[in-house]
Amino acid sequence: MLLIKELTLDAWGRRFFEEASATIPSGAKVGLVGRNGIGKSTLFKVILGELHTTSGEVAFPKHYRVGTVDQEAAASPVSLIETVLQADWERHALLTELETAPPERIGEIHGRLIEIGADRAPSRAAEILSGLGFSNADLDRPMAEFSGGWRMRVAMASALFAEPDLLLLDEPTNYLDLEGALWLEARLKRYPHTAIIISHDRELLNNSVDSILHVAGGKLDYYTGGYDDFERMRAEKLRLNAAARVKQDAERAHLQAFVDRFKAKASKAAQAQSRMKRLAKLPPIAAIGAEHVQSFTLPSPERPMAPPLIRLEGVSAGYDGRTILKDLTLRLDIDDRIGLLGVNGAGKSTFAKLIAGALPKMSGAMHRDSRLKVGWFHQHQIEALEPMDTPLDLMRQMLPEATEASRRSRLAQYGLNATKAETQHKDLSGGERARLLLNLVAAQAPHLLILDEPTNHLDIDSRRALLDALNDYEGAVVLITHDRSLMELVADRLWLAADGSIKPFDGDMDDYAKHVLDRARQASRAEKAVASGPAKIDAKKAAAQARAQLAPLKKELDAVEAKVARLTKQLAEVDLALADPKNFKRPNELAQLGRDRARAQDNLNKAEGEWLALAERYETAKGLA
Repeated sequence: MLLIKELTLDAWGRRFFEEASATIPSGAKVGLVGRNGIGKSTLFKVILGELHTTSGEVAFPKHYRVGTVDQEAAASPVSLIETVLQADWERHALLTELETAPPERIGEIHGRLIEIGADRAPSRAAEILSGLGFSNADLDRPMAEFSGGWRMRVAMASALFAEPDLLLLDEPTNYLDLEGALWLEARLKRYPHTAIIISHDRELLNNSVDSILHVAGGKLDYYTGGYDDFERMRAEKLRLNAAARVKQDAERAHLQAFVDRFKAKASKAAQAQSRMKRLAKLPPIAAIGAEHVQSFTLPSPERPMAPPLIRLEGVSAGYDGRTILKDLTLRLDIDDRIGLLGVNGAGKSTFAKLIAGALPKMSGAMHRDSRLKVGWFHQHQIEALEPMDTPLDLMRQMLPEATEASRRSRLAQYGLNATKAETQHKDLSGGERARLLLNLVAAQAPHLLILDEPTNHLDIDSRRALLDALNDYEGAVVLITHDRSLMELVADRLWLAADGSIKPFDGDMDDYAKHVLDRARQASRAEKAVASGPAKIDAKKAAAQARAQLAPLKKELDAVEAKVARLTKQLAEVDLALADPKNFKRPNELAQLGRDRARAQDNLNKAEGEWLALAERYETAKGLA
């Protein structure tokens, strides 16, 4: 159980929490939700002990192992599979100790390895990595060969593999494509311990968690159920709160009217005084305000173009002579809403560059009107922002002829007030930067909007605002996103990037989700067979051989134990004779007893060494059997 009791936290010049309390039951799957910048990641830092509370406490059992994904895995020469396996610190420590352990410790180590299922660890790690998009060929590649985004997936795989008692995940789907998000959704649902997930992915919050922890106004409110349940309960709470305030305001007005009317009359002085006390004791009902959401500005094109906007006939595209996509025969019209599906590396971004005009075709015929205006949003734009620039600097570059007032007015429409307009990009939240660029991309009323993961860093309310803006937008849209809810509500046709091409997908998002999970299960079985099949065969052979050796080894060990017991008894008898005062007067017999003792001790030492070697062989065979 995680207990947050009367937590107050001041940090970075502001108050994040004020006497906030919540209790998270053991085994709960909790979605931590709230507006961008409200303090969700800050709460994680408090739980991890990285921030000290101003007052109050955050407590959980001392034996709890807490795991999180706070940074990408290191670009080391260690292989991918070994990096994940090392996340199970106990298994890794036992295997390391086994290399130099003394004989009497080996049996105990093998017993513990069997107890924690160490033999199944490689196949379990391979299954997780497969779900996150890695192939069997990737497992033995060094970490240094993977990009930062893929190393972040490895860090997540390590956290899931280690299965800590309390797992903290901060926007885990931001590093994943839709296929990875669907797999993670299913994985979190069956996670064996407590998990708290900061997420703005409505589908994940509806399908993977059993409760919601809402951060607002410095308080924490715990709701059971998924996100849709939370929204209903929150709306009812707002309604009841508003009704209670109206009722209390009416009571206050009634009491105040009586006091104002009769406080000067002696005959009513007592009643007026009583009502004044009642007024003073009325507990204030804090308003739970519905939080304002800044809309997006996505102006529609002024003049529709003749269809089609773009037509591809047998087109191939790629980089440096290497073909990524081939034989593309597709058509895009002004009213199309295309959802582009496919795993990372299947060519979705290549296709976006091709139709945006940023990548020339390698072969085939591509027809597009020279007047076509394209608005293209992708994550690299956010990463490419100069950290020291401000939104106002960006507007000056884009609108050099405009007045300063009009630039500031435009930024205000994007939800960036006067202070934010002059805040350096490095100090803006990810959501603020994404909102700014999304609005700027669409500012010229393009005929076609290409949105590549537009919802990263946007909270749920902002995603809804984006959905509303896209539904009002009258141009064509090509959407690449891991946000299943947005994909379902925007796209009316699905195209699938796979096997070096892009073709229409026959089905809806539920069909695609089933397709992805079925494929993941098949891949998982294949990965297990490849990763652990030979090892299991070898293990079975070793176990059979070990069982065959156990009986004779036990017989031999018993015989040596009897020998050690006999020699120990002989040595004790010699020592007893040497201690007998009668033998002190017999020098010759005393010398012989000394020689007998040396011989008995030597024989005992040899027998004990033989017993140790046999005991090690027996325990090893017993552990493998």
